[in-house]
Amino acid sequence: MEHAQNWVVLKFGGTSVKSLADWRVISKRIEAVRAEGKRVFVVHSAIATISNLLDTLVARAVEGGGEAELDAIKARHLTLADELGVDGNNLLADHFDALTRLRAGLALTGDASPRLKARIMAQGELMATRLGQAWLAKGGTDSIWLDARDHLAALPAAGARGYLAVDCEHDRDDGLLGQCAALPPVIVTQGFIARREDGDTALLGRGGSDTSASYFAAKLGAERIEIWTDVPGFFSADPRLTGAARQIRSLAYAEAQELASMGAGVLHPRAISPVRKAGIEMQVLCTHRPDMSGTTISVNPSEDAPRLKAVSVKQGVRLITLETDGMWRASGFLSKAFEPFARHGVSIDLVSTSETSVTVSLDDDPGLTPDVLGALEDDLAQIARVEIIENCAAVSLVGRGVRALLAQFGPAMEAFAHYPVRLVSQAANDLNLTVVVDGDQGKPLCRRLHDQLIQPKPMDRTFGPSWREIGENLTETAPAGTGTWWRAKRQALLDLCPVDGATYVYDLETVKTRASAVAGLKGLDRGWYAMKANGHPDMIRTAVEAGLGVECVSINEVMAARKAVPDLPVDRILFTPNFAPRAEYAQALELGIHLTLDGLHPLRAWPEIFSGRKITLRINPQRPEGHHKHVRTAGPEAKFGLHADELVEARDLAKKAGAIINGLHVHSGSGISDPDHWRRVGLFLVDTARDMPDVEILDLGGGLSVDEASGVRRIDMDALDQVLTDLKTAHPKYQLWIEPGRYISAESGVLLARVTQLKHTPDARFVGINTGMNSLIRPALYGARHEIVNLTRLDESPAYVADIVGPICETADRLGAQRLMPETEEGDIILIANGGAYGRVMASSYNMREPAGEAVI
Repeated sequence: MEHAQNWVVLKFGGTSVKSLADWRVISKRIEAVRAEGKRVFVVHSAIATISNLLDTLVARAVEGGGEAELDAIKARHLTLADELGVDGNNLLADHFDALTRLRAGLALTGDASPRLKARIMAQGELMATRLGQAWLAKGGTDSIWLDARDHLAALPAAGARGYLAVDCEHDRDDGLLGQCAALPPVIVTQGFIARREDGDTALLGRGGSDTSASYFAAKLGAERIEIWTDVPGFFSADPRLTGAARQIRSLAYAEAQELASMGAGVLHPRAISPVRKAGIEMQVLCTHRPDMSGTTISVNPSEDAPRLKAVSVKQGVRLITLETDGMWRASGFLSKAFEPFARHGVSIDLVSTSETSVTVSLDDDPGLTPDVLGALEDDLAQIARVEIIENCAAVSLVGRGVRALLAQFGPAMEAFAHYPVRLVSQAANDLNLTVVVDGDQGKPLCRRLHDQLIQPKPMDRTFGPSWREIGENLTETAPAGTGTWWRAKRQALLDLCPVDGATYVYDLETVKTRASAVAGLKGLDRGWYAMKANGHPDMIRTAVEAGLGVECVSINEVMAARKAVPDLPVDRILFTPNFAPRAEYAQALELGIHLTLDGLHPLRAWPEIFSGRKITLRINPQRPEGHHKHVRTAGPEAKFGLHADELVEARDLAKKAGAIINGLHVHSGSGISDPDHWRRVGLFLVDTARDMPDVEILDLGGGLSVDEASGVRRIDMDALDQVLTDLKTAHPKYQLWIEPGRYISAESGVLLARVTQLKHTPDARFVGINTGMNSLIRPALYGARHEIVNLTRLDESPAYVADIVGPICETADRLGAQRLMPETEEGDIILIANGGAYGRVMASSYNMREPAGEAVI
């Protein structure tokens, strides 16, 4: 392939263009590519969270509102412009005017047509690229801004897809090459947007910016394309599921396509085909670690021999089964069955057949609306009996020559005894073997299969370091008290561990750091420490001193908080009971403590205790989130919160009782790393509060993620603060509260225990310690993965893989499975990290073994 102009396409996402620091990284990368003698074509997204704000603007404008969202969008861009030192008002005036007119038009017509929505959503990319290119030019980069719509032509598509999810022509474009040859050597343009044949704006839909960059690379005949994201390439599993996930150094196009299609979120599968056709190398790199190599995708695989590369999971899968005796030996049945899918524009992913039935899977496609699905079901019912199973997960073993590897998978098949399978599909291209299970089983199954089939091994041409190793490299430069405190205080911890017992140790500096980070959120009116995570008095005092209130779930927690901080005002205590007896509600109200109700029974049965009181209602948003089903506190089967159809009765009961509903609350789960979750919760509560004029408090709950050995990363507090600030700007009448617990305490605590015995069988190796699930039940209860090290031999090299087990007479008494350990001896001190939350507070004396004690440092 000839690359006459030596183009390199750089694509950056919204989290990579949101600040001056981000743009300095981009500028440095442009300089490096220019130093190679290449010309640079930059494609980037809207500023982080702006697309969500624009989407909300559309929804609000249809109802006659949207002014607050428009103001927030303008403020975000002008703030960035000020930070970059460019004239935002002048650069963005036309775009602000366009948004103002479009919002007014939507408010007037009350109809968000796909055409208008596309025009509004496109403004995010147009405004962001204006600011970025202006800053580059101001700094001396010879660059120019280009409107992507002038060079990406949308292919015709029916209905809403023709505006909101288009494909584009991407053959080599001599016209574009000729135009670019006369332009400066650095071009900045937009992802996500294109132009229809009739001149209207169109969007590329999900994964649009990745795909835009790929289109431009193909049209330019680029030498390579670099996709800059928040992880250094593809991994052998989602790093949020297992820290053992290995970086994949190189992939063939077909392997990358398979991984992307089967759930790897690093790259959208649509982005691979254009560069594959053009033979252009693609690199997936990490914006936050520009020094690290990532994954290279090209025509040549890293090796030709069959090898499992990854285990992936795709959520939101829907199964449709057609069953009829008329299928047996009936020619043309599948053609007849698949015709309605084509007619309704529904894409089928997996297929499994038998003599009398066929089951297909459908991805979670925004275009598959309830109306489309209902019409499809009606048509299919004319052919066969139809069963639709929602909320499934597809777990895929991906690699070259999967059929030849089946014998190697044998030991892992035991996993399916615990995860019933609904569908099995083996890819025709011999690149994946996929099973479909219930939705809540997908991630645990993926983690289990990965950790059994992709063992820790030295790095080679295919696999790089594990996510855990990369994470440790990242934390080496972290400030003190942010997750690695126990390494710095190793000797003090060795001295604290009892000779014949176990103990939790809490680092109060880490507690102070975490609590201060919450209290310092500019968009937050009040933060609360959820003391159920850890009720140690010093933990409570430190959180309060940092500026937080205390959230309690029992009257005994209320009393403990008041004992720990005797002068704690009652307005800094929040009481959120669940199925508690009447006396607890009455006592809390008598004390003047703010109370949250999550059911109707108290108002129905004890209305007299609520007279003249202000209360908050906990709402079940029917959308569970979190790292395990036992920590998801919302959804159809959750015991927490009121359902939407109970709110009218709740308002009537409160009015009869003389109570005032001045707050609404949602808590969806734990371990949530996506800052936009709190935007969704906030907007849900804003909508719910519309018929409740006395509501002044929106409690968005907790669940902020922390750094985990499983690969889950601590939530980006700057991004969360931006979400809260946007909500506050758009809806200033409401106070915003959050109530984290684990975020405050988890990383501050470690569990120290002594090695009691070592065991090595032909099939496994065990390191036994003197406490177990009686002290730390999270691994057994939640499948939680804690980092575990031999503190005595912290600097020694790993010698083998072992399970870390306790003395409790239960198979589940396994604190860590398949952990790399150095040569270990009886009496060594084992440290289990992230033990500061839901550790000692959930302990028991099961087997009449006393749980670990507690100490502070």
